[in-house]
Amino acid sequence: MKVLVIGGGGREHALVWKIAQSPLVSKVYCAPGNPGIGLIAENVSLAVDDLDGLAAFATEQSIDLTVVGPELPLSLGIVDRFEEKGLLIFGARRNAAIIEASKAFSKDLMKKYQVPTAAYDVFTEVEPAVAFIDRVGVPIVVKADGLAAGKGVIIAHTREEAVGAVMDMLSGNAFGDAGSRVVIEEFLTGEEASFLAFTDGKNIIPLASAQDHKAVFDGDTGPNTGGMGAYSPAPVVTPAIHDKVMAEVMRRTVDGMAAEGRPYRGVLYAGLMINGDQVKTLEFNARFGDPECQPLLMRMKSDIVPVLLAVARGDLSGIELEWHDMAAVCVVMASGGYPADYRKGDEIRGLEDAARMEDLFVFHAGTSRKNGRIVTSGGRVLGVTALGATVGEAIDRAYRGVAAISWDGVHYRKDIGAKALTR
Repeated sequence: MKVLVIGGGGREHALVWKIAQSPLVSKVYCAPGNPGIGLIAENVSLAVDDLDGLAAFATEQSIDLTVVGPELPLSLGIVDRFEEKGLLIFGARRNAAIIEASKAFSKDLMKKYQVPTAAYDVFTEVEPAVAFIDRVGVPIVVKADGLAAGKGVIIAHTREEAVGAVMDMLSGNAFGDAGSRVVIEEFLTGEEASFLAFTDGKNIIPLASAQDHKAVFDGDTGPNTGGMGAYSPAPVVTPAIHDKVMAEVMRRTVDGMAAEGRPYRGVLYAGLMINGDQVKTLEFNARFGDPECQPLLMRMKSDIVPVLLAVARGDLSGIELEWHDMAAVCVVMASGGYPADYRKGDEIRGLEDAARMEDLFVFHAGTSRKNGRIVTSGGRVLGVTALGATVGEAIDRAYRGVAAISWDGVHYRKDIGAKALTR
């Protein structure tokens, strides 16, 4: 069968890498792809938001399954468009992808269906938002309502920071339309984890546990990014926590979405805050996390294609997932300046050396080809991902891979996976 993957980042490189291993698959295309993806699939120069172009390509090439990576095409209704044309596609329909596209919708859904989450309110004007900040106090969390590429969340530790974030979003247009409404919520303490599951709108199959590192600098300091690294499994997700999340978060959310007339099919990602035996939901994403996707797919023993097909066809019954016992760690190497303005066009050295390392794979996230060389073209450039018998071994191997690669201005966190070691 022929598969089309939509996207061009690290998550999509991991999806292409895993899908291409399936004996069911004869050819993989990726739109728009990247130079790393181009080594294992055929890149197609179509943008992720070119819904008509993508649907026409899938029709012309007789694509058997399309897999959507990023949130933007889901929020624009690519799944609805493909299904109207009789094309099989993996991902949430537009009216279900709103669970990520609007934080206000997501919070209201959680409140209605008793999914544990932080206390919150939603604002479109500055004055009432500031009054809420003064009433609740700091630290406090200010979120742009819409899609902001993982950067629309400000954890404010002072009143000045909180009011500044509100002003930037509501009147300063810092996130465009995404910030025309803000969600302000209580600050939660604990340890974050990422919980992903496949669902057909009824059946729910959890993936292995994972933990992302959102802040740009070591020790979870500095501004939020799209993710600076991830590991799996996450020891903070104990068997008891896993069962609690399945019952109180995933089951209530999937059933709630169905009750709202928005049946959710695809992969559902819950960002969690875990404190002892308490779990609260920070957010939902309507797709695989990036960079969580990279270590998760390296650990997945099962062929992913039958699962993707079952979700796209709307019936997951009888599907089971197998996982390797090994741990996996992904370290994101970023461009100088990221997550603010960052450099582009720096030549990347050492990719061939890293490629020769055992149980290690370098996923391309923000790269392009210039004069025959691989150069940086995004904020998050590479996801160096390694397997190990333990998390500690996987950390050591991943950082050996990182040490082999360089470019001017590169930066990365040096403590990815450290929380797992303390447990």
